[in-house]
Amino acid sequence: MRRERKSRFHVTSFCVLAAVAIGLLGWNAFSEKDNEEHPPVKMELDQQALPEQLKRETSYSAMLKKVTPSVVNIFTTRTVQMRQLPQFQDPFYRRFFGEGPEQQPRSRQEPSLGSGVIISTNGYILTNNHVIADADEIKVALASGNKLEYDAKLIGTDPKTDIAVLKIDAEDLPAVVIADSDLLEVGDMVFAVGNPFGVGQTVTRGIVSAVGRGNLGITDYEDFIQTDASINPGNSGGALVDAAGRLVGINTAILSRTGGNNGIGFAVPINMARSVTERLTQYGRVVRGYLGVVIQPVTEQLAERFKLDNTRGALISDIMPDSAAADAGMKAGDVIVSFNGREVNSVRDLRLRVEVTPPNTKVPVEISRDGKKQELTVTLKEMPGEAVAGGRMPGDPGEPGFLQGVELQDLTPRIRMALELPADLAGVLVAAVAPDSAAAKAGLSQGNVIIEINRKEVESARHAFSILREAKSDSVLLYVWSEGQRRYVAIDESKER
Repeated sequence: MRRERKSRFHVTSFCVLAAVAIGLLGWNAFSEKDNEEHPPVKMELDQQALPEQLKRETSYSAMLKKVTPSVVNIFTTRTVQMRQLPQFQDPFYRRFFGEGPEQQPRSRQEPSLGSGVIISTNGYILTNNHVIADADEIKVALASGNKLEYDAKLIGTDPKTDIAVLKIDAEDLPAVVIADSDLLEVGDMVFAVGNPFGVGQTVTRGIVSAVGRGNLGITDYEDFIQTDASINPGNSGGALVDAAGRLVGINTAILSRTGGNNGIGFAVPINMARSVTERLTQYGRVVRGYLGVVIQPVTEQLAERFKLDNTRGALISDIMPDSAAADAGMKAGDVIVSFNGREVNSVRDLRLRVEVTPPNTKVPVEISRDGKKQELTVTLKEMPGEAVAGGRMPGDPGEPGFLQGVELQDLTPRIRMALELPADLAGVLVAAVAPDSAAAKAGLSQGNVIIEINRKEVESARHAFSILREAKSDSVLLYVWSEGQRRYVAIDESKER
């Protein structure tokens, strides 16, 4: 038995030694192969600068070197009151746990960042109002210079355009060159410069996707430049420049569901921002021009009734007493087709043109009255209170329709008293309107007062139907009073057949 075990031991030992020997031979072979020299990596290098001609044709670095020093970073801090937890106000909770430190009002400092643009060598800076709104402290960091950070003074803000003007105590600053943003066209190349997400100054490139964007609900006065150049949080207040490096807009907002860039960004045109800046620095507030008219869009039906070739312009439905429009001889029914030498394309267009014109300015205005063009001169007045430049805009008159389904009633003293109608208001009361009628679809409703039908003053319900019979037409033009405002309503029953 011992001899067998000894024999097995020798066999096992031999196998182990053989395996070790084979392993050592393999390791030596691998080591020798690993020590062999690898062939050199052959790289083709060209360490010269880009050829000057090619650089001029393909790079914007020279232009951006002039622009980027004009764009600054803005850092703000504001005090935010922290809400107390509801249970701290519960008497049951306070009975067992006492008042505690949580009962004391608490606040914290909340930092924020944005961008701005140096517009003058003596320290004036443009940015967005929402960048510095409610800030306790505003600091400006320059891209270059001996002193990189300054305390900024707020000169003024205009929430209606989302523009703010700052001032730092510095001279000989690298001010940006300002262009005429009215000359921008869709397809023009633009660059957005700012400090997105606080990563540092960043430049993105795109094109002008649209001009004159409005009705977005961002500000009261909207005439935005739309671009696909990337604009992200922190870019607000930064520069939008053209291919020549001239400032054309102030980056303001993006259209996004996630908060990131989706290729739809908006900038305030520099012409609007410059106008606001001049008034803020001169008056300390934005003083806007005021025309004193109630205006409404020109629909196809209204254009036909007022003998217009197209739907451009703004239809005057009412004139404010003692206003600039009244002094100039404007009347309800006039259509403003040109203001200060520029064509008026819409109601919003007129409002914007009036807004950027200072009070006491004499402005040439072209109107269409009964299909004939007339030239008037208007001296704008200052906008009273919070009124909208160009006058209040009544509701949309809606779709066209006729007077089928409309019940009219004379304005008796009792009705005047019950509805609290103005004593000088003449016309006929709309007592009822069928919900599915063309008139209802056009915007006519119970309680309206029809002042005119087809440009003829209405004296009574009988007189109103007499005018309609004489017209012998499916279409009618009404001049209507509603809740203190006057507007035109064009109705065409043939559209409902």
